[in-house]
Amino acid sequence: MSQRWLRILAAIVAFAIVAYFGIVLFGTFNGTPDQNGVNRTGANSFALILAIAAGVGFVVYALIEYLQTRRLDSIARQFDTRTIVLMPLAIAINIVLGQTVGAALKIPIYLDSIGTILVGVLAGPIPGALTGFLANIIWSYLIPPPFQSPSNAAAAFAIVAAVIGLLAGAVGRLGWMRPRPDRSVGELLLGGIVAVAVVGLMVFYAYTRFYGGGFAFFGDTSKIELVFFLLGWIVALIFVAALVGFLALLFLRRDLTVAYVVVAGVGTGIVAALISAPIAANVFSGVTGAGTDFLVAAFRSAGSSIQQATFQQGLLSDPVDKLVTFFTVYLILNAMARRTKARFPQGERLIETGEAEALG
Repeated sequence: MSQRWLRILAAIVAFAIVAYFGIVLFGTFNGTPDQNGVNRTGANSFALILAIAAGVGFVVYALIEYLQTRRLDSIARQFDTRTIVLMPLAIAINIVLGQTVGAALKIPIYLDSIGTILVGVLAGPIPGALTGFLANIIWSYLIPPPFQSPSNAAAAFAIVAAVIGLLAGAVGRLGWMRPRPDRSVGELLLGGIVAVAVVGLMVFYAYTRFYGGGFAFFGDTSKIELVFFLLGWIVALIFVAALVGFLALLFLRRDLTVAYVVVAGVGTGIVAALISAPIAANVFSGVTGAGTDFLVAAFRSAGSSIQQATFQQGLLSDPVDKLVTFFTVYLILNAMARRTKARFPQGERLIETGEAEALG
């Protein structure tokens, strides 16, 4: 096992231990729900415990690195001046879009992690995680109403935002967001098949969930609940639009990176859903004040338990949301000057092979 992976594993174990015992021994989840059914005491307790656990995990990572190398280079090099300037802007983007899309427009996606993913891809996993975490905390506790996160829900999901930032940093470090233009038709076809298969599996899940609730695209629709009928067609139309847009980007731009973006977005969304669903179910009873609440209600009306409904909603909304978010970041990166990207800590992994040396 490499020194880096030893540090990562130790940090994860430390986080898990502190989170588990913190929740079991010190968690306060028996508060009285408010008029929206939200246990604010439980939400605040959960946010505090996970913040402490995340801090302990980071300290363990840093301590082991120092014992191994007598330095903290892997952390320090992710926080250059450009990263420190970008992070507050990214936090503001997250809060503005999250409040507008999720709370005001009540659209069943979030778009509150564009800044997090941008920082993670450009700078690294730790700045990405810190950006996501701080954005949710600030949105819940420092932003005044009416722009505050509904029911202070964002703070309880700060750990989810941190994980999204970590994954975005890993995606950037792996070079998945690096342009791959002018690829052969064979490579583009293979990338297209893989990406369409990933999205197809996501849509198949969504369709079977709706079908389980009595949905059918054609035939006798008299016994179908209106919400399932409308949502089913919305999902189908989004899928068709996404497929057309994806193929257009892939074959018109001839950039194979589009396929990598699809896999990164859907994969990140699934991980986010698996972490956030238990929080939504056990702390908020599925009601967070966001635009996804009506999906939870729809699944509940179809007979799902609160735990099942939040998982169903998360596995439907989160992959779509992160897919859109990663594509947005991909377009932002394409619009940035190569020299600007190259100056960020992970910039050399975001430009075409051989360009880093040319840019100096």
